[in-house]
Amino acid sequence: MKETQVEFKSGFVTLIGRTNVGKSTLLNLLVGEKIAAIANKVQTTRTAIKGIVNRKNSQIIFIDTPGIHKPKTKLNEAMVDTSFMSLNDSDVVLFLIEATSTQIGKGDRIILNKIKELKRKTILIINKIDLIKKENLLNLIDIYSKEYNFTSVIPISATNIKYKEIILDEIEKNLKDGPAYYNIDEYTDQTLRQLAEETIREKALKLLQEEVPHGIYIEVEKMKERKNKNNEPIYDIEATIYCLRNSHKGIIIGKNGEMLKKIGRSARIDMEKNFGIKINLKTWVKVKEDWQDNNSIVNKFKLK
Repeated sequence: MKETQVEFKSGFVTLIGRTNVGKSTLLNLLVGEKIAAIANKVQTTRTAIKGIVNRKNSQIIFIDTPGIHKPKTKLNEAMVDTSFMSLNDSDVVLFLIEATSTQIGKGDRIILNKIKELKRKTILIINKIDLIKKENLLNLIDIYSKEYNFTSVIPISATNIKYKEIILDEIEKNLKDGPAYYNIDEYTDQTLRQLAEETIREKALKLLQEEVPHGIYIEVEKMKERKNKNNEPIYDIEATIYCLRNSHKGIIIGKNGEMLKKIGRSARIDMEKNFGIKINLKTWVKVKEDWQDNNSIVNKFKLK
């Protein structure tokens, strides 16, 4: 008896939601690698980061987008534009909301209206279900289901691995036949340089005071591989942390340079784990007051 040939599927899936809803945490869970910065602060993701999941019969390319928020600078405008532009090319949308919501808030309403306008296949992901009671969850599902004909609704906790295959199976079901766009051993389109910048920024986001992190921008100036005295490969990385004010520079460096050392040490440990190579990391801090409205910098965050 002739074996049925299983068709290969592929497609682009956009993760969209308000700031701090857990998109980057979910992306890292689904991809199985850490490619997006995670911090318990709003606006952690600034650009569209691609994560690639290779399965037996499919390739799923995820696009993690900046959280939807009210823009105050050119950078903020670019972030919001990036989020909405990525919906245009999506085969499936993962719309993340918080389980603790009791109604459709302003930010979620803007996203929902955009999804309705584009009529995209959308899976509603209700995150942080561990924080609420079952009846609250059922009420939230009811509210959203009256608004749009979602492909499916999946309540999850983005830190729990058990939801990974449930979401991937549901996405695969809704993809069309298509080729693999990337090599099967790739899991992101980010370069090592971009991953290094993301890692340093994540550590700064986690360690710095509330007002400082959103005013920082990381630029890796040098990234070179060499052999150390034991003939082991090592990356020399030199990076500059740009901030908006002199007072912020002092906070980032810290007393006797302790905060900057802490950021660098934490970033180096993460990079060595993720890159599988020894890292020699040097960091500097410079003030660039207008960078959030500087077109040449802001353009780096726009969807390519």
